[in-house]
Amino acid sequence: MAVLAYSLGKREINQHFTIKNAKLISLVVVILLLVLHTASRYYGGGDSCEWLLSRGRFLGENVWQPYGCMMHKYKSTEAKSCLAEKRVAFIGDSRIRQLFYSFIRIIDPERGDDGIKHEDIFFKDERSSVNDFLWYPEANNSMKDRLMSWTLMSETSAKPDVVILGAATWSIKLHSGSSETLQQYKVNLTAIAVHLKKLADHGEVYWVLQDPVNEEVLSENRKMITNQQLELYNEAAADVLNSSKRNSRSRIKLLAASRQAALETITQSVDGLHLPASTKNVGSMILMNSLCNKLLRPIDGSCCQTVPPPNFLQKLSACFFLGSALVFLVLHVLGNNRHRRPVPPDVESLEERKPATAAVPFGPKVPVHALCRMGIIMAYFYLCDRADVFMKEQKFYTHSTFFIPLVYIFILGLFYSENSKETKLLNREQTDEWKGWMQLVILIYHISGASAFIPVYMHVRVLVAAYLFQTGYGHFSFFWLKGDFGLYRVCQVLFRLNFLVLVLCVVMDRPYQFYYFVPLVTFWFVIIYTTLAMWPQILQKKANSNGIWHFGVFAKLTGLLLFICFFAFSQGLFENIFSMWPISQLFELNGSIHEWWFRWKLDRFAVIHGMVFAFVYLVLQKRQVLSEGKGEALFSGKISHVLLFLSVVSFITYSIWAGSCKTKTECNEMHPYISVVQILSFILIRNIPGYARSIYSSFFAWFGKISLELFICQYHIWLAADTKGILVLIPGNPSLNIM
Repeated sequence: MAVLAYSLGKREINQHFTIKNAKLISLVVVILLLVLHTASRYYGGGDSCEWLLSRGRFLGENVWQPYGCMMHKYKSTEAKSCLAEKRVAFIGDSRIRQLFYSFIRIIDPERGDDGIKHEDIFFKDERSSVNDFLWYPEANNSMKDRLMSWTLMSETSAKPDVVILGAATWSIKLHSGSSETLQQYKVNLTAIAVHLKKLADHGEVYWVLQDPVNEEVLSENRKMITNQQLELYNEAAADVLNSSKRNSRSRIKLLAASRQAALETITQSVDGLHLPASTKNVGSMILMNSLCNKLLRPIDGSCCQTVPPPNFLQKLSACFFLGSALVFLVLHVLGNNRHRRPVPPDVESLEERKPATAAVPFGPKVPVHALCRMGIIMAYFYLCDRADVFMKEQKFYTHSTFFIPLVYIFILGLFYSENSKETKLLNREQTDEWKGWMQLVILIYHISGASAFIPVYMHVRVLVAAYLFQTGYGHFSFFWLKGDFGLYRVCQVLFRLNFLVLVLCVVMDRPYQFYYFVPLVTFWFVIIYTTLAMWPQILQKKANSNGIWHFGVFAKLTGLLLFICFFAFSQGLFENIFSMWPISQLFELNGSIHEWWFRWKLDRFAVIHGMVFAFVYLVLQKRQVLSEGKGEALFSGKISHVLLFLSVVSFITYSIWAGSCKTKTECNEMHPYISVVQILSFILIRNIPGYARSIYSSFFAWFGKISLELFICQYHIWLAADTKGILVLIPGNPSLNIM
């Protein structure tokens, strides 16, 4: 009864939730989100600099995420390069001095808090300009006079390029938080704002809002500095300084985000007034991003960056797709529109049934229609990762962000289990299922930033090796059985692998090697083809007629192995070959061949492992050693049990080893030699029991049929900033955004 209820329930769900309906729902959701995000930017203010300075949240301990944009973590060399022509002045009390020390430690990490308290402090580095801290603990006439002296200077070079200031606690402390002092503070700040506006005309001015205090641990002479008082002073500063806003460039910027960070960490303060160094580091890094992102344009720092204009090729591709849309409209108006009859969906597999006969009529409208659809897809790619429509956030790994979606998709995969049409080892449905769940795991891995967790990183490395294993297995099987070495077959495979990537290279202005997996599988296909196509061409028919030809295949595979080993231990020769023009245009990334060398070497044996496995399997199958009938174990009883036991032990052993790795470098050295253990163990566990070989997940298999497209698409429509961050469709709700 339970099985019948499950079957009827699944059929009922599938009648209403088909692939067609899922696509329609997704399309409607995406269009609504595009409209909402566009309207939000237009009416609600879409300045990522304001987002950076005003709000954000902690992703984890000391990891700050600004609202809607990515914050780059600046290194010393980058900071020096950005500030080489700038003079930065910090003005204020001990809290501003603390921010000053945090700021200069980005420039010089070895710098200590060695200045004299309640006095001016000067910092000069050989490669960066002067950074000053000027002791003015109150917003009074002294501070105004200092600012006025800069505005009266005739030489622009003598003025600071950046002024960062703030004060309030001393005013509250010295005057016991009286209301008269607050009114005087407003008057003083109004007078100061006049000079700040003038400084903002040729530089940048930041007013730091007051951080909260931990009232419980304040000393007796600071008890009058309450959070209520600080809030009143912040409101006063915001009222006065916001009134000075003239335009988006020339205005005083309020730094409020560091205050928001301090709200969560003030309990860690030793004296209740001064924040932990880690919290001040958030404020200094916010300032560095605000100052430097528009100059250095780091990939993973989307805050305060403007979108670069499209280049010539991008404009040309846009014109091409728009032209295709125009031609399609003309053909549609002229009536040259033959349509395929609607095909009823197969509710069990969620796919359309292919008609047994009748080919689709091919007219001029068909390719133009396909180009229009391609243009819409490319436009969406561009909007996601090259325009300012959607927000972007940095990755941050937690176990829950990786494992909860993982459990969720595997429950869905099990729900959509079906009977296989064939029960051979690694049949088409099973390999599609395998590619599908691997691709979904890789997608979750990239979105959750799970590469930071070495055990997960190593298991995902095995999944990439498994893709290459299937490449070797699939192409060897095809050439061995079919013997089709014709040019048409080669062009067909190369087009299938590369078409989408080549279009993206133009539309997204990315090098070919950026999509590293496609160059990798393309390279290995060419190697497999060359190995098997060169004389003598050995096919299954030829080997069956004379067993000696099996040694010929063995010799070819041995030669390929020697070729791989030779290049693996000859990095200089490898890099020289692939650095030659025009080959270098395909394999260089940021002017270097190193990334290609790393990717090639990491899984260098996976393809030949797949070829050897295919050869052994096909020979055993031909000799009828295997039992591949429905419900039958792959081998005889004892052999099946022994192999199954060894596979489970090997699988678990690899996982234990991956969990014990100390560094990625150490693990990557061993990975090429032992990844095949995990792959073979999975294949045997999945295929030895007859019942396991007789079912598959149609859910995973559907994704497996588009696994290559998913691998490529994740770079721009799930990830963002060239995979450095995550695309944000639902702001402020990370879990819902991932779903």
